[in-house]
Amino acid sequence: MGTVPGMTMPAVFIGHGSPMNTLERNRYTDAWREFGSSMPRPRAILAISAHWFINATAVTAMQDPKTIHDFFGFPDALFAFQYDAPGDPQLASEIVDMLAPTWVGPDRDSWGLDHGTWSVLAHLAPAADIPVVQLSLNAFQPLQYHFEVGAALAPLRDRDVLIMASGNVVHHLGMLDRRLPDSGYGWAVSFDEEARRLMTRSPSEITSLERHAAYGSAVPTPDHFLPLMYLAGLAGAAGATCDTMVEGFAMGSLSMTSYVLR
Repeated sequence: MGTVPGMTMPAVFIGHGSPMNTLERNRYTDAWREFGSSMPRPRAILAISAHWFINATAVTAMQDPKTIHDFFGFPDALFAFQYDAPGDPQLASEIVDMLAPTWVGPDRDSWGLDHGTWSVLAHLAPAADIPVVQLSLNAFQPLQYHFEVGAALAPLRDRDVLIMASGNVVHHLGMLDRRLPDSGYGWAVSFDEEARRLMTRSPSEITSLERHAAYGSAVPTPDHFLPLMYLAGLAGAAGATCDTMVEGFAMGSLSMTSYVLR
């Protein structure tokens, strides 16, 4: 990877799935690796992860963010994994200023990098030598708010910042079925297909998914769905559409579909 002066950085939404993807090689992690090896080298990465879902909009502003193991019941090797990328307090300040008058709180000591971020970056940027900051998901705000914040972040792409949103279009853990390792329920596939139609044709209409018949099953809680709003907002700001990076399902009710905005 090498920085290309004057080039607009791509942006991505990654369907991150299980934390075990950190340690595994499969067609999803191979797609993340391929993207990482082909993109220009960014000066920093802004991650928007499903797993920092709080009652405010905040951005990590520490120099050395910790690796957060925000899960349980997984092998010791996963808890031992560390992603030691530096932070970027200057970028955090840029984001605070860029999103005004929307209030964004700089977080200097409470969060770090959660597995929605590092399970992907373990493949996309494995050297952990690119600064990373995270932007929280404000749990009190509707889809349109997140879409608009995504659009407002668009100037970062011209400042050599890779924006990486990480969640899952369909994420219903209570309905997972291990007998369906590589397929999805009909309602889940229908919802994922409509999301793909919108992202690849008219991202600015993404909030219409809230009216889809399967929305309640696909999005029982908004945390994993909201990151998609940020890439859609960026695409809307650019007057562009997104490409599908990789698609598929795990265990019936977990979409692994990922998108890239070039």
